[in-house]
Amino acid sequence: MADDTREALVGVIGGSGVYQIDGLENTRWETVPSSFGEPSDQLLFGELDGQRLVFLPRHGRGHRYSPTDINYRANIDALKRAGVTDIISVSAVGSLKHEYAPGHLVLVDQFIDRTFAREKSFFGKGCVAHVSMAHPVSTRIGDALEAACKELGLAHTRGGTYLTMEGPQFSSLAESNLYRSWGCDVIGMTNMPEAKLAREAEIPYATVAMVTDYDCWHPDHDHVTVEMVVKVLLSNAEHARSLIKTAAPKLRRRPLVDEQGGDHALEYALITHAEARDPEVVARLDAVAGRVLGGPVQG
Repeated sequence: MADDTREALVGVIGGSGVYQIDGLENTRWETVPSSFGEPSDQLLFGELDGQRLVFLPRHGRGHRYSPTDINYRANIDALKRAGVTDIISVSAVGSLKHEYAPGHLVLVDQFIDRTFAREKSFFGKGCVAHVSMAHPVSTRIGDALEAACKELGLAHTRGGTYLTMEGPQFSSLAESNLYRSWGCDVIGMTNMPEAKLAREAEIPYATVAMVTDYDCWHPDHDHVTVEMVVKVLLSNAEHARSLIKTAAPKLRRRPLVDEQGGDHALEYALITHAEARDPEVVARLDAVAGRVLGGPVQG
């Protein structure tokens, strides 16, 4: 009987504390060039109980890049070139709901993009494409993360809407209340256009939103101290490491084609006729769109 699965190479995007996992072996930092500029940092390759993982510090080691300054296109392009088949994004967020206290994890399944100063697509003049973002999160990866949360006894919620703001400043009170009126669950600065680009690169993606504090709408917000926030950040980093360590084995084998996750998101997305495509633009897309453009593709 034919095997309809293949080995996964899981990419993890997050802070430096995420990849300091006990048992991570055969590690090496490697520079992976991108045709879209410089990624945030080198990629850390390693193995965890035989499962291959690739880590990318979203803000660079030492937190060198603000959310606006991150080269999201280069980050996703580099992960694609490294052969990553699935992405787990770990992100610090503010809570927009009473029930999501600091330390709570939200496995979001929807996004609202309020950013305005970032490159949001690999495509454009010379080669136009439109991918669907109706369901931007991979159910398969979400299932693994949810199962890991349950095993570890972590307070979590499956499903929710992550509003991505531009930053680097935090919300005004009026903005915070507006986003609550929209039914958003958490607010952060980094998951857009990250999730959009992962979909364009045909890499299934899921987010673990880790609550660090209540946003400014909450009556106790003004009483939060730096010491309290740091305590939550350290606790969240520990939970993130445990979560990755527990979820990774569940993702070791993945479908040959994860249709819902976006493996074939570009199948009918390219609009520009072949004879009208700019060769230079097409050359830049050799990794993210090589499957449909006929160029080399990793994975």
